[in-house]
Amino acid sequence: MPDSAAAPIAVPGLRRTMVTICAMTATIMQALDTTIANVALPYMQGSLSASQDQINWVLTSYIVAAAIMTAPVGWIANRFGRKRIFILCSGGFTIASVLCGLAQDITQMVLFRLLQGMFGAALVPLSQAVMLDTYALHERAKAMAIWGMGVMMGPILGPSLGAWLTETYSWHWVFLVNLPFGIFTVLGLLVFMDETKKDLNLRFDWFGFTALAVGIGSLQIALDRGEQLGWMESNEIIAEFIISIIGFYYFFAHSLTTSKPFIQFALFKDRNFVGGCVFMAVMGLVLFSTMALSSPYLQNVIGYPIITAGLLLASRGCGTFVAMMLVGRMMRYIEARTLIVSGLSITCLSLFYMTAWTDQTGVAEIVVISIVQGFGFGLVFVPLSTVAFLTLPNHLRTDGTAMLTLMRNVASSIGISVVIAQLTEGTRRTYAVLSQHINPFNHAMQTPDVRGMIDMTTDKGRAMMDAIVQLQAEIIAFSLDYQMVMIFTLCAIPLAVMIGSTKAALRKQSLAPEHAVIE
Repeated sequence: MPDSAAAPIAVPGLRRTMVTICAMTATIMQALDTTIANVALPYMQGSLSASQDQINWVLTSYIVAAAIMTAPVGWIANRFGRKRIFILCSGGFTIASVLCGLAQDITQMVLFRLLQGMFGAALVPLSQAVMLDTYALHERAKAMAIWGMGVMMGPILGPSLGAWLTETYSWHWVFLVNLPFGIFTVLGLLVFMDETKKDLNLRFDWFGFTALAVGIGSLQIALDRGEQLGWMESNEIIAEFIISIIGFYYFFAHSLTTSKPFIQFALFKDRNFVGGCVFMAVMGLVLFSTMALSSPYLQNVIGYPIITAGLLLASRGCGTFVAMMLVGRMMRYIEARTLIVSGLSITCLSLFYMTAWTDQTGVAEIVVISIVQGFGFGLVFVPLSTVAFLTLPNHLRTDGTAMLTLMRNVASSIGISVVIAQLTEGTRRTYAVLSQHINPFNHAMQTPDVRGMIDMTTDKGRAMMDAIVQLQAEIIAFSLDYQMVMIFTLCAIPLAVMIGSTKAALRKQSLAPEHAVIE
């Protein structure tokens, strides 16, 4: 049997169950912490005596550290053993979370968030690799559905859980909540997980890693701070983009000319893995960009309090949960690429309806559209996570999970930055156009009903009209953003031709004796 076939070794009974639970708790911890701290920033700012610019580094430091340290996860796990690294990172993430909860000033908080991001970077790719190895080939879709629930539900539930913990207790519990789950994960992995084979001959490509770290780190900082500083109007953002380009140039120039590159480019010889990377980037961009738009829309446009908005957003997770429960069985009869196209089409349909949302949109419509959108996400996420590793060689699996995570993280950062920048610019531009029509010559302004409610000769009347125009400008800008994401998703659908036949691959590999599984 060639090495390119995936041959997982299923862990029987209780051991497999406990490894699955531990992998899931690690995934959920890391996925939650990407968004759970956002709503607590205003509370932390006063407590830590930080400026607005300083408090944003609580998010930026975590994102940058996680992005940089995701790339070498494959090499580290192959060199030192997956179990050892998984336990070390789970324990380090838990300790860093506690330190964040106990931070006394902004310097300590940023330092501890850097540590949290460094240790947390490995949790998602390692948990995915563990799940792939723990389940047999014919159960791969079920395993990815279980794992995907943690990855998808974390960002969706993070804001509402963070809001509840902050308002009910304090912002400290946004971080301290990880302690019991972290302890459980470390103990469970110690007892039930098997160690993988170590390759002591591996040598680390420091030049390649440094160049990639500079490229990714500079890009992440530019994307995170660009909206605050005015993008290309800021010398800082221009410098960060230039440094990022230089870093990526040296990384690729070095990697394509050295005998042992930092990233194993053999990954990209597999057609299914390349297709998985493309659609993982699409999912990261669409999922996180719509999240970045939905929360401020519900709070700022419609006027819901943060907890109510979080509960409404959680309905999307319900749709995702249902889809992931069904899609594992559906993949036995339907091609993965068909499910991916169907999921993206459903997502496009939900975005189309969201372009018509206003400040009068009812709760029922929001919940229904959110559930439909979440269902579409679920139809895409499980098949692409399965197909990406269907024909990938065993020895590249950990590197592959790290690359998929990196693609999703970078794409999500780009997506959030683009939609927020477009929202800000679109609101400003639309406000300028609408305000031109607020003048004494506008017949609508001369009607008795309008003149009776809004007297433009008074400060109060002008303030009311300004608020109305601002609200309408925001609604139009949100609609244009949803439309932009919808068009991007539509353009991604034809790329499904990159994915080969999963049913044929499964049928071919199931005939191999190496895939026999001891239950």
